[in-house]
Amino acid sequence: MSDFLKQFGDDLEKNVPGFIAVSVAEIQSGMSYFSQSVVADFDPELASAFNLEVVKAKMNAISALGLKNQVVSDIMITLSSQIHIIDISDNNLYMIYLAVDSTKANLGMTKSILNKYKKEIASKL
Repeated sequence: MSDFLKQFGDDLEKNVPGFIAVSVAEIQSGMSYFSQSVVADFDPELASAFNLEVVKAKMNAISALGLKNQVVSDIMITLSSQIHIIDISDNNLYMIYLAVDSTKANLGMTKSILNKYKKEIASKL
């Protein structure tokens, strides 16, 4: 598992323009399985923990609204100089939190890479 997650982080850092940080966490417990950052003062585990509350709130809203057969696929938060992408694994058990520099990001490429890995994360963790 750790080899897979290390490869995942290295692939994102190498292939995602504007990569800042990534974290993979379990939604139910909040336990972080992996984190990596290229910015010394950016803590992806802390950011992931706070954004986990956003995911749980959205899942609760879907349930409260009775939106049957609806699941959260991803959430994108646009800040003034960063984009934070929260991607949910196919089995709804894990969350990928990714921060990128908005001036360098290629969202199409980024989403493509995340979609590849989120399928694998569901089966390997």
